[in-house]
Amino acid sequence: MRFVDSNVFLHAILTPRRKLSEEEQRTKDASKRIVERIEDGEKVSITAVHLSEVINIIESGLGLQKSLGFLAWIIDTDSIQILPTTRENYEVSLSISKDKAISINDAIAYISMVENNIVEIYSFDRHFTQLQDIKLIRK
Repeated sequence: MRFVDSNVFLHAILTPRRKLSEEEQRTKDASKRIVERIEDGEKVSITAVHLSEVINIIESGLGLQKSLGFLAWIIDTDSIQILPTTRENYEVSLSISKDKAISINDAIAYISMVENNIVEIYSFDRHFTQLQDIKLIRK
């Protein structure tokens, strides 16, 4: 099982308002392929924090109905495990965030991965390269 970062869903779903660079288009295409594999049954995990992040951004950019449709899809997709986030996760994430200069949400992802023995993450966030005991997957 792999962890899926919020940016994968956002790159796959959101419609750009400008022409994408070649690199941005490659990222968007790779994100769509990852989402297709999830739709085909590849097992992944996401935290409630990351799920809420995606839902809020979709709602802001595409409207409430699209965000609710996305949430319904997540709930109906058996291959997606939603991991809880606890106060203790935030406490540990605070020190990791400070130490590694990464966002709290990236630290939450890392903590959740460690707690659930997940060593690979789908993400286009380069900050995960600072965490040596996980493998960043971008395809």
